[in-house]
Amino acid sequence: MYYPETLLEMGINAPKAHQRIISKLTASLGHLFYHQHEISLEPLPETQIDEGQASPVPDIMLYDNETFRTPIIIEICHPNGLNNDLKKIIRLIEENDYGIEEGFIYDYVRGLWSKYQKGIGLAHVDVSYSNILDMDLANLL
Repeated sequence: MYYPETLLEMGINAPKAHQRIISKLTASLGHLFYHQHEISLEPLPETQIDEGQASPVPDIMLYDNETFRTPIIIEICHPNGLNNDLKKIIRLIEENDYGIEEGFIYDYVRGLWSKYQKGIGLAHVDVSYSNILDMDLANLL
């Protein structure tokens, strides 16, 4: 996830393994949204949260086209970036009013999920399960 003010300092981190996971999740969620109509949130990769101004860009956001809100974001990371991505997700959920209720991080090297929920904090069980979608995101990989 990139914040506009730090994008030039950070550069782009997009190794193939990272992009592969984004592609798999977006394709699976896209099939459920566009073709099966089983979920009501549209998966969008690498899309800014607020189109009206410069805003953070999560790896995947699940967007509600009726309320114009983003209730779920997903970050894909390497173990070295896990703590920074967790801080970013907490910041987006707790300090901003983007409507984000669930934030997920997937460490593609270790195959581990983390989940943070607004008003609840870091989950210790069902860390890949989205209450909003009523599905386990790990099953999509």
